[in-house]
Amino acid sequence: MEQFLQITEDISSIVWGWPMIILLLGTHIFLTFRLKFPQRKIWTAIRLSVKKDEGSTGDVSQFGALATSLAATIGTGNIIGVATAVSLGGPGAVLWCWLTGVFGIATKYSEGLLAIKYREKTKDGRMMGGPMYALQNGLGMKWLGVLFCLFAAIASFGIGNTVQANAISENISLVMEEWVSPDTTKMFTGFLLAALVGFVVIGGVKSIARWCTALVPLMAVLYVLGCIYILCVNHQYLGEALSLIYNEAFSLKAVGGGTAGTVLMVAARYGIARGLFSNESGMGSAPIVAAAAQTKNPVRQALVSSTGTFWDTVIICAITGLVIVSSIIAYPEISQEDGGMLTKKAFGMIPYVGTPILTFGIITFAFSTILGWSYYGERAMEYLAGKRSIVFYRVVFILLVFAGSTMSLALVWNLADIMNAFMTVPNLISLLLLSGVIAKDTQHYLWDKHLDEEDLKGKS
Repeated sequence: MEQFLQITEDISSIVWGWPMIILLLGTHIFLTFRLKFPQRKIWTAIRLSVKKDEGSTGDVSQFGALATSLAATIGTGNIIGVATAVSLGGPGAVLWCWLTGVFGIATKYSEGLLAIKYREKTKDGRMMGGPMYALQNGLGMKWLGVLFCLFAAIASFGIGNTVQANAISENISLVMEEWVSPDTTKMFTGFLLAALVGFVVIGGVKSIARWCTALVPLMAVLYVLGCIYILCVNHQYLGEALSLIYNEAFSLKAVGGGTAGTVLMVAARYGIARGLFSNESGMGSAPIVAAAAQTKNPVRQALVSSTGTFWDTVIICAITGLVIVSSIIAYPEISQEDGGMLTKKAFGMIPYVGTPILTFGIITFAFSTILGWSYYGERAMEYLAGKRSIVFYRVVFILLVFAGSTMSLALVWNLADIMNAFMTVPNLISLLLLSGVIAKDTQHYLWDKHLDEEDLKGKS
């Protein structure tokens, strides 16, 4: 088992190495320029995200679709992932993580557009879409859509389920360890969590979207307010933190006696990797739920989808990075810790509120991620094996929530990382090969000012 674990670690390092980083970031930059910087319309996108396109075809509101995708995206990666980037890549990694989010907005926009443009209506009136339908209907590559769904279904059991359930049970057991043994706490947490997840996911996309619509704004606002409070406590270190982040992001100073490259290279390597992993732009997961949105035309939902990366990385990851770097400056003794422990100690240094903010953030973010990924996995299974497979999938998914709460997950993490990378490649193929279609619709609806025009084809 140890040998197999090492093999999966090596494969994960390879698939999420420089080639994948260059491919993903290159796609972000290419689409940004090809689409004439849709990031300029982010405030229009935010405004559209809280409106309803009454009478439009779809299963949930635009905000419901956005909340569900944010639920899956805003997870432990936003908290621990940023700390891991800082721990491995230095403070400069925060800026590279942020820049990845800025350019990733264009990719998330493009995914949302294709999701609406190539979605299909089932016999019972539900909307089905995502990269598999863009590959099938836009490029005639159904076989590649099948591979995408296979990887997505497997990933939903890992990064979208067991690892999140484990994060919840670990944090609750730490809080309760003075009164109850960790094993007992994890068993009880697993049972309760499985029951809650089952209650929500059995209701389908409308139930998931309803819960995410209520949960995501609450958890995000409370977490951001908590981080702002911590930044106020660390206010005298903010200027130094910002200066350190900027200088180390572009420093050509050698690292490790010149054997590991420059500070810039190391910061970029880990900052970009964590940013890409955090916001999932290009991974192909978010467009699966974007396809269910009630929207007048593909570009309106594309804009709404793009706000997911804005909130996830440009705002939440940036604030988390500032909290961690300013805390390292204030308390230098914590700088040698690894990602998870660095996060814990950075927040724990803040009297009274630091640890509760971290615990609340991890638990709520992880739970919402489970809900969002349950929908992604369902749609992938339905594409692979038909509607009847959904019941089987839900049963297995709920059982794995309980299992994830009580098991060791090093191997699952590695496998989940690998599956996420394998999902990304087919999705990027659809984005790059259909970039002309994306650019044409963007020009018509967005830049030629037909954003309120109804796509009559989309109603069929």
